[in-house]
Amino acid sequence: MIRTHTCGQLRSDQIAQEVTLCGWVDSYRDHGGGIFIDLRDRYGKTQIVFGPESGAENHELARTLRSEFVISVTGTVAPRPEGTVNPRLATGEIEVRPTRLEILNKSLTPPFQPGGKELPNEDLRLKYRYLDLRRPEMQNTILLRHQIISGMRKYCNELDFVDVETPMLGRSTPEGARDYLVPSRVHNGKFFALPQSPQLYKQILMIAGYDRYVQVARCFRDEDLRADRQPEFTQLDLEMSFVDSSDIIGLIDGLVARLAREVLGQEVKLPLPRMTYDEAMERFGHDAPDLRFGMELVDISDLAREAEFRVFRATVDEGGRVRGINAKGAAAAYSRKGIDELTSYVTQDFGAKGLAWFKVEEGRTLASPIAKNFTPAMLEKIAERMDAAPGDLLLFVADRFEVTCKALYALRKRLGEALKLYDPATMNFSWIVEFPMFAWDEENGCWGAMHHPFTAPRPQDVALLSSDPGKCRAQAYDLVINGTEAGGGTIRIHDPQVQQQVFGLLGITPEQARERFGFLLDALAYGAPPHGGIALGIDRWVMLFGRLDNIRDCIAFPKTQKATDLMTEAPGAVDAKQLRELGIQIRGADGR
Repeated sequence: MIRTHTCGQLRSDQIAQEVTLCGWVDSYRDHGGGIFIDLRDRYGKTQIVFGPESGAENHELARTLRSEFVISVTGTVAPRPEGTVNPRLATGEIEVRPTRLEILNKSLTPPFQPGGKELPNEDLRLKYRYLDLRRPEMQNTILLRHQIISGMRKYCNELDFVDVETPMLGRSTPEGARDYLVPSRVHNGKFFALPQSPQLYKQILMIAGYDRYVQVARCFRDEDLRADRQPEFTQLDLEMSFVDSSDIIGLIDGLVARLAREVLGQEVKLPLPRMTYDEAMERFGHDAPDLRFGMELVDISDLAREAEFRVFRATVDEGGRVRGINAKGAAAAYSRKGIDELTSYVTQDFGAKGLAWFKVEEGRTLASPIAKNFTPAMLEKIAERMDAAPGDLLLFVADRFEVTCKALYALRKRLGEALKLYDPATMNFSWIVEFPMFAWDEENGCWGAMHHPFTAPRPQDVALLSSDPGKCRAQAYDLVINGTEAGGGTIRIHDPQVQQQVFGLLGITPEQARERFGFLLDALAYGAPPHGGIALGIDRWVMLFGRLDNIRDCIAFPKTQKATDLMTEAPGAVDAKQLRELGIQIRGADGR
C-alpha cells in the first residue's frame, strides 16, 4: 500500500510515528511561516503543516498545491499546539509534519468545492457527479446504503434464503408501467424487455422448489419521475413457499427491528402495527399514512345532511362525503390570507371544489363566514364531533370520497410539516393490509389490478370473484415508513383456474394470457406450492433512514427528473450502422 493510514485514522496514540497519507487537498492556507493543508479521503481529514523542518524543496512544492490535487505525504505525527485543537474533527488533536511530498495528480479548478459548506445546484452536482460523490455527505449516504444492503443480506442468509440472480433480458409482459425495450440483433424485429421486477421468475423459482429466494434486484420502469422515483431502481426481492401473509410480515418485522437498531440505534417494538386499507383511507385518506402525528380525518356527513348549509347537504344528497381535520391550536397561525392559500392548494392541485373552515373561539364557538348557515345546535354537534377546543382550526372538504381523501391527505401532510407536529428524526413503521383486489378502469371498461395480476384473493373472498369483484380483498401488504411506501408484497395465485379467472376480470383473454404469460401458466400446472413474497425499495429505505428529501441523493449515478444522465449525456444517439444491424429506422416527431 502507498499509504500507512487513512486521513480519518490518526489519533494522539500515534504521536511521533512516521506515517504516509494519501488523499485530496480539501483546503490550502499559506500563513507565511507555515503552509496548512487539510488532506481528505472518505475516512476523514488530517491537517498537514509544512514548517521549516519540512525542507525548502517540500515547502516550495507545497505552495503549488490547489484544491482537489491528489497528493501523498510522509511525515511525523505531532500534537497540535495548545489552543489549536479542533474538537469537531476526529483527528483534531494531531497534525502531520511532512518530510516528503509527492503530487500524484493535479486538478483543474473544480466548478464547486466538494469540501465546501454551500451545496451547488443539482444539475451541476449531477454533471460533475465524480466531484459530488467526494462530498462527505454523499459519501456517508453511500456508506449508509452499503450498511443497509449488507444488513439485509446477512439477515436473509441467517434465515436460509438462497440468493438467485434472474435475467435482465426477458420478455415484455406489460403490467402497468411502460417497459424499457432492447432490440435483438439476432432475431430481427423482436425485443427483450428490461425487468420491471423479477416477479414471474421468482414465482417459477418457488415452483422449482427453492422455497426461500432472495435477490438485490435491479428493476426498470419507463414512467413519469418524481423526488422518490427513478427509471432504474434497486429492491430487496424475496419469495417464500408454504407461507401466508403473516409469515412474510413477521419476517420483515424482524428485519426492520434489526436495521433500526444497527443503523439508527433505535429499538422498535414488535409486531409492527397493522391497519387495513379501508381503515387507512377512512382515518388518513391514503394507503401510506404518516403515523408520526394525529390529525385524523373525521366524517361529519350525517350532520351535514341535517344542516341548512346547501353545499354540505347537496354533497351528501348526491352520494358524496363531508370530512374534515382539526389543526389543533392552529387558528392563530392562519390568517384569512393563509386559509385562502390552503384553499387554493386543495382546489387547484387536488380537485376539491372548496375548503370550508371554522376557527374555534372561547366557549367552543365556531367562527367563520359560513357559520350563519348553521344553527347553534348544529355548530355544537360539529365542534363535539371534531373534538374542538379554543384555538383550533377546523377544515372541511365536501366532495366525492376519492376527492376528500386526496385533498385532506395532502392538507394533513402540509399542516403536519408546517406546524411541526412531529420530530423529523423519529421513524415510524407500520403495515397496510387487505387491499382491494381490483379498481374499476373507466377508460377500458374493466377491472384493473390494484397490485399485479398474480395477487391472490383472501380465501374467504374467492367466491366474490364471480359475484362481486369490487368487494374482493387481496392478500396484499405494504410496509410504510414515515408516510412513504417502502415495500410491498402479496401472496401469489398458485391455482391455475383462479389465475385464469383473475385474468378474465382484468380483460385479459385466454389468448392474451397465453401470449404474455404462457410460461408461467405452464409452470403452475406442474405442482405449484402456495407462495408469496415482498419487494423492499432499497433506494427509499436509504432516503428515509438517512432523513433525505430526494432519492437521487441515495444513488451513486442517478437520472434527472427527465430521465437523463447529465454526466454521461445519456441517452444519446447511436450511429447508422448499429441501427441497420437492428433493423430500426428513426423517425422524427412529425413521423417522417
